Amino acid sequence: MNKEPQILLTNDDGILSPGLWAAAEALDELGFVTVIAPREQASGTGRSYPSHSDGKMTAEKLVVNEKEWTVHALGGTPAMAVLYGIFYLIEGKPDLIVSGINYGLNVGNGVTISGTVGAALEGAAAGIPSMAISLETDKEFHASYSQEIDFQTAGYFTKYFSSRLLSNEMPPDVQVLKVEVPSDATRETPWQTTRLSDKSFYTPTVPEDIATAGLIGIGYDLAPDYDQSPSGTDSHAVINQRAVSVTPLSLDLTSRVDLGKLQDILK
Repeated sequence: MNKEPQILLTNDDGILSPGLWAAAEALDELGFVTVIAPREQASGTGRSYPSHSDGKMTAEKLVVNEKEWTVHALGGTPAMAVLYGIFYLIEGKPDLIVSGINYGLNVGNGVTISGTVGAALEGAAAGIPSMAISLETDKEFHASYSQEIDFQTAGYFTKYFSSRLLSNEMPPDVQVLKVEVPSDATRETPWQTTRLSDKSFYTPTVPEDIATAGLIGIGYDLAPDYDQSPSGTDSHAVINQRAVSVTPLSLDLTSRVDLGKLQDILK
């Protein structure tokens, strides 16, 4: 039986994403890495299990760190990939689940839209320490496999925080670490623990009406006040301080309110 730490790696950009393979190279030094990721681009799928996904898993061969790896492409979402990895690919539970490295930040009040974060939440729901990691890029690169993006620094932080999750027990309510890396970061860039901003970083745009095709999807742009989140939040750390943001997430979405006072209001 393999005694190395068992690491399950996925993403939401797809099996061919350079960000995924930068993470694989970094994690290879920490344990045995099993890779399963969506066959196609799956950004914005959150933690969903769409009924229209075909659910087909196929094995492929790729060379990583001069070694041939068997990896798996799934006709489904990142959250589904996590479950397939647990059900079919790893004997027993993984020791760690990593989702990323994503093209583009996942900060502010829209993080539940993110397939990157959704996969990590799925891992947390299975009782497995999980991390989602994203690299700041311009919007034009978000759905790309651009070779212009350098993932080496983000790979360094992937390894750094993964090693901490493997060697340290987190506090009970820390179920996911969400890591955001500025585009100009180096290995010497400071990191800080942050809370999730309650402001929008991206704002949805009205679906485009094309006469021949009907309405075409909801798009997004940077919010007009994307750089106005308060100090101590994820987006402020990355955008205003150019620091790496590390945000602890919990599956407990309960509002931080006195439940007794709320009950009185609702009577």
